[in-house]
Amino acid sequence: MSARNSSYTIPNQCKHLLNYKSKHGVTGYNSIKDLLKFSPYGGAKIDKCESEMPRCSFCPSHHHHRRRRGGRFFMCLICSSMICCKTPQSDHTLLHSESLPGHDIYIDVERAELYCSVCCDQIYDPEFDNAVVSKHLMGLPRIGNGLSGNGESRFCKRKRLDFGGGGGFDSENERRSIVLRWKKKSKSCVPLGLRGLNNLGSTCFMNSVLQALIHAPPLRDYFLSDRHSHESCRKSSDDRLCLPCDVDVIFSAVFSGERAPYSPAKFLYSWWQHSENLASYEQQDAHEFFISVLDGIHEKLGKASPAIKENEDCQCIAHRVFSGLLRSDVTCTSCGFTSSTYDPFLDISLDLNTGPTDITTKAKKMTEKPSAESSLAGCLELFTRPEKLGSDQKLYCENCRQKQDSLKQMSLRKLPLVLCLHIKRFEHSSIRKMSRKIDRHLQFPFSLDMRPYLSSSIVKKRFGNRIFSFEGEETDIPTEYEVFAVVTHSGMLESGHYVTYLRLRNRWYKCDDAWINEVDEEVVRALQCYLIFYVQKVLYHKGIEDVSCQPLSVLKDPFVPIAGCC
Repeated sequence: MSARNSSYTIPNQCKHLLNYKSKHGVTGYNSIKDLLKFSPYGGAKIDKCESEMPRCSFCPSHHHHRRRRGGRFFMCLICSSMICCKTPQSDHTLLHSESLPGHDIYIDVERAELYCSVCCDQIYDPEFDNAVVSKHLMGLPRIGNGLSGNGESRFCKRKRLDFGGGGGFDSENERRSIVLRWKKKSKSCVPLGLRGLNNLGSTCFMNSVLQALIHAPPLRDYFLSDRHSHESCRKSSDDRLCLPCDVDVIFSAVFSGERAPYSPAKFLYSWWQHSENLASYEQQDAHEFFISVLDGIHEKLGKASPAIKENEDCQCIAHRVFSGLLRSDVTCTSCGFTSSTYDPFLDISLDLNTGPTDITTKAKKMTEKPSAESSLAGCLELFTRPEKLGSDQKLYCENCRQKQDSLKQMSLRKLPLVLCLHIKRFEHSSIRKMSRKIDRHLQFPFSLDMRPYLSSSIVKKRFGNRIFSFEGEETDIPTEYEVFAVVTHSGMLESGHYVTYLRLRNRWYKCDDAWINEVDEEVVRALQCYLIFYVQKVLYHKGIEDVSCQPLSVLKDPFVPIAGCC
């Protein structure tokens, strides 16, 4: 990695937005304030005309019901025209921009978010967020030092959820007293920490992964217990680019009790410094972002941790939570000699294909229609199934003293506290020079037992269970997991959208950037999973007890706030 500058470097913003602001300033932002309408939870939208549905300037009159069939409406910031966009192929905002040069910036009517018709994507501007938030705050009555959305549901800001001193709760009674104190606030509540994240311009990949990290119980407990405080860290260090500090800021903001969506702009800038090759306003891969964030945390905390003995695991929080150990056995098909190697992992990538895995077969299968669905159990079985290495991959056998054909088999030697499973939905063929996204449905259990995939189980199965024990056998390690987060990808290979579904207190919540709403279990089971996060069962049930809740309005609006920033 190249040397980083001591100050933040921000990639160029949308040039069309900069051009608009150079000519019009923030006049358009201020003019739409009177059109902003807020739900009881702060959800913002543009309500230009309450008496009738918006009408697209380019659509025939019989197409005005377009939005009901899945389309979206946008309002031009310059001329206030209402334009629809049902699909990227039928985007009338681009037609409007071509007919009126310079009319490139719009507001999403349903979400009150900025949109560029030329870039065909959401864009972020702090000044726009400030305009929305200021209008929202003007409409909230002040009660003491806090704010209330209405007289029936009052909520005041908490600086931080106090989990005791630097090491967590001083006693079990103290922990339970904090939980009970919050439960008394309301019988109808949503989990504390359930807060939307504003899209800063093609950052749904970041928001989706952050939601999963925020609600990973061991990681949550670490940061909320001030094990890494951004305030103390920056006082004792001259390094202003500390990714764990910016993660700590996010935890403080999300668990502060505020309901308005949070804008993780500072974290985004800090992440750009640690991953300069990914620093842009373009859409990135959520899995790649997940790995880079853990690497950034390790880069800082791994160096700061006490001296690590040889062959001892790293004690930084990223590895303590997500790191496991893979075992790879290579067996000579001639003499049966087996050599084993061990490699750490932060996640496991699983292939959706259930057939042969050689390159030629893969290239052929890419032109075939994928089967209806797969199962997570099938993917894990495929991952741990013996694979015959090709004739061009012959390995040297220490027993035969020459290169021989061999079988390779993977297994899990050590399980992490939080298990991240990456489902390979993007295939690339160097032979046919083509790529595709696999839209096959994946069945996955909410409760998962990983014992069949442990090294001990795999070796016993290989020898017909005639080996009852072997050196280093995993006997007492927890193998039962509960799912707590699922990241999905919708759309095409070149473009798409990431959404996270969180399982909190045995209820599921859809986190679509700043939008959050509760969904049924059946919705989650029908998802096209991309990343699945499991936590050890004992930690999941402890997390249910630890996480408190926020009061809900009796109006029961299904959405948590959308537009705004902190």
